Amino acid sequence: MGIFEPYRAIGYITSSVPFSVQRLGTETFVTVSVGKAFQIYNCAKLTMVLVGPQLPKKIRALASYRDYTFAAYGNDIAVVKRAHQLATWSRHNAKVNMLLLFGEHILSVDVDGNMFIWGFKGIEQNLAPLGHIKLDDKFTPTCLMHPDTYLNKVLLGSQEGTLQLWNISTKKKLYEFKGWESSISSCVSSPALDVVAVGCSDGKIHVHNIRFDEELVTFVHSTRGSVTALSFSTDGQPLLASGGSSGVISIWNLEKRKLQSVVREAHDNSIVSLHFFANEPVLMSSSADNSIKMWIFDTSDGDPRLLRFRSGHSAPPLCIRYYANGRHILSAGQDRAFRLFSVIQDQQSRELSQRHVSKRAKKLRMKEEEIKLKPVIAFDCAEIRERDWCNVVTCHMDTAQAYVWRLQNFVLGEHILRPCPENPAPVKACAISACGNFAVLGTAGGWIERFNLQSGISRGSYLDMSERKSCAHNGEVVGVACDSTNTLLISAGYHGDIKVWDFKRREVKSRWEIGCSVVKIVFHRINGLLATVADDLVIRLFDVVALRMVRKFEGHTDRVTDLCFSEDGKWLLSSSMDGTLRIWDVILARQIDAVHVSVSITALSLSPNMDVLATTHVDQNGVYLWVNQCMFSGPSNVDSYASGKEIVSVKMPSVSSVEGSEDKHSTNLVVDCTESKDTSVSSTFNQQIPDLVTLSLLPKSQWQSLINLDIIKARNKPIEPPKKPEKAPFFLPSIPSLSGEISFKPSESTKDEDTENDKEESKRKSDLPPSQFLQLLQSSADMKNFSLFTDYMKSLSPSTLDMELRMLQIIDDDDEELDKRPEFISIELLLDYFMHEISCRNNFEFIQAVIRLFLKIHGETIRCHSKLQDKARELLEVQSAVWERIDKLFQSARCMVSFLSNSQF
Repeated sequence: MGIFEPYRAIGYITSSVPFSVQRLGTETFVTVSVGKAFQIYNCAKLTMVLVGPQLPKKIRALASYRDYTFAAYGNDIAVVKRAHQLATWSRHNAKVNMLLLFGEHILSVDVDGNMFIWGFKGIEQNLAPLGHIKLDDKFTPTCLMHPDTYLNKVLLGSQEGTLQLWNISTKKKLYEFKGWESSISSCVSSPALDVVAVGCSDGKIHVHNIRFDEELVTFVHSTRGSVTALSFSTDGQPLLASGGSSGVISIWNLEKRKLQSVVREAHDNSIVSLHFFANEPVLMSSSADNSIKMWIFDTSDGDPRLLRFRSGHSAPPLCIRYYANGRHILSAGQDRAFRLFSVIQDQQSRELSQRHVSKRAKKLRMKEEEIKLKPVIAFDCAEIRERDWCNVVTCHMDTAQAYVWRLQNFVLGEHILRPCPENPAPVKACAISACGNFAVLGTAGGWIERFNLQSGISRGSYLDMSERKSCAHNGEVVGVACDSTNTLLISAGYHGDIKVWDFKRREVKSRWEIGCSVVKIVFHRINGLLATVADDLVIRLFDVVALRMVRKFEGHTDRVTDLCFSEDGKWLLSSSMDGTLRIWDVILARQIDAVHVSVSITALSLSPNMDVLATTHVDQNGVYLWVNQCMFSGPSNVDSYASGKEIVSVKMPSVSSVEGSEDKHSTNLVVDCTESKDTSVSSTFNQQIPDLVTLSLLPKSQWQSLINLDIIKARNKPIEPPKKPEKAPFFLPSIPSLSGEISFKPSESTKDEDTENDKEESKRKSDLPPSQFLQLLQSSADMKNFSLFTDYMKSLSPSTLDMELRMLQIIDDDDEELDKRPEFISIELLLDYFMHEISCRNNFEFIQAVIRLFLKIHGETIRCHSKLQDKARELLEVQSAVWERIDKLFQSARCMVSFLSNSQF
């Protein structure tokens, strides 16, 4: 087990598996696949409502019915009710490609032509299929659908181009359609009876009457590629929507039998699914570009417009960085998109606008991808100036200028930064000063120039007169960085030369050579350390003030992809193409942890609070989050989580964070690790944080009402006594009860009997078995571990806890053997419990409230007995010692606040 544990993956919207739409009441939900898990969105606003469990393999087909979701993975089918897997259907010997909801049954078809019929009612008792159909040998199924009003019949399309109609009840083939000499890729039923639409791989759409085997109309796609999805409109408009492998959506008018409109830039990749909502002019589409879009037909010309959408990166991200105190992540991908992901709420994730890309693409008749800026290769941000002006600067692939962004409005800025316009070269590195006023750019030609972010005007260039040509470095500028006071600027050249500049005067103050080509640099502003990575795979740390190398880390066996300092500067994290993530202790100059993942990390970023690590991986479109396990354990407990020099193999985070703990926590050591470290891991969570007070995390009303319980009872006391009913029963005086039974009104003689019974009941009270409250108190005192008793007390309501404490009251205190009475022993144990909890500083505010209530009830008993008085004195000493230290901390904070508030600046 490493320091960072897999948590979850964000940025995944959908995959290349067709979605499943269902309607529950007045709301419509869509189930989509995201790798090995599925997600359910509410179509009203495309908000995520549920994430399914993580399955062993990638999902290949989906079907849904009410709370049930059926997901085919490999040769098996998982049956999931909401987020809990109920059963697994295993009968196929080949990969399952298609699922179809058919009444109260599910039809599954594999690549070998086996079709099984499953019943999902009473599924936990019966896991066997209800029937099996073997298709023809020369029939490779590609699509499956049920024609409306055709009882027990399904229609299958094949790769060979033929259609077959089967009766699943009799398990017989009824008819075979000759086809159109092209592979069938999609098939859908129309609102008109006996009519279906068939899409072929040659780009043709055939509207066919299956009752008479007649062709009604044929449409041909204007773009090349196969027809991958079809859907008929059901709101009264005679429309047919078709999607192609080129990402184009075509709308066909069935009455006029011609093309009505084309959405050319609907998606960036092949369209997987299309669906018209029932009796609504709304079309939903999904694509392999990791996006879902909804289109509405409400324009005068009949063209659809984009209503709402959810999207993520359609290509792997290149660089990421935490923003807004760890609440968001900035991500730049190979798909030319610059995105902002929310770690807390998925609905807040969005793509930053590049200013009217769609309108410009239509006007110039170009693709949106060609209009967008080229992929971002480096960027920097400054949160301090977010409300004032642009606070993000980006460098783009093979682009001679840098762009600025205003994150407050999520748009591209108005200024374009062009360094050295006389001799333009691609910008390779950028940095923003700590004040947020300046941006420094480095180019492939060795030029470094400073710009003002507010105006976009150049504020001078950095020139080294000792170079052959008037520039900062002889070769490409690999990285630039500014210190926290705008005093120094650090730059690194590709040939291994590191230079420290005077930020204002733009003069070289010092320089040194590494001896080999530099790949990347990272500067930590607080401790003044510069981390460099060279092509010899060695990480070197330099003190830019002392001008000397202070640390040297070796261990990676392949190209180092990224570096990251922790916020306090004590850790340095590095990732490599060898699949490892290594954590180096800067102070101790050693490796403290190393994990190996199946897919190499390309970029990483650690949150300012050091609680979550974000990574991106090769050929993965999402951002993966890892949780820091030892964040609250203190520095002394890091070794219990860290693996040291050993490399621990861990699984990557999954989309579903609720997935079973067996997969997420199972780790295999590449090199054998000692068992002593593993045994100490579980105990670290229960340890008290040194020198701190721990609160109970209970609602304020729960422990505060203990103090004011008498006031609450007096306030809630009825103002008037209950009135006697006007009409009493004529035959017997009786009182109605809550249960509906009639209880007779007691007479005077019965009242005297009740008083005698109460006396006998009080005598028998000592003979009753002890309550759970007392049992837990006694057992906790025997084990000298009160954690279980504390949890029980915290689970009680204030009135119940008050009753439990009042049950310990000593009424007859004239008894000579008072010390042996269970009430007296329980009061002693409670005093011991209070001393233990206060000395441990656990559940501090809750224990103080309980002590106040306890003394209010049993204060007189303690005053009258010397043994209890001694216990109370010990409790007072412990309470005074703990509170004295806490009060000193409060006093120092109060003094500092009062000093700063009265200071004159």
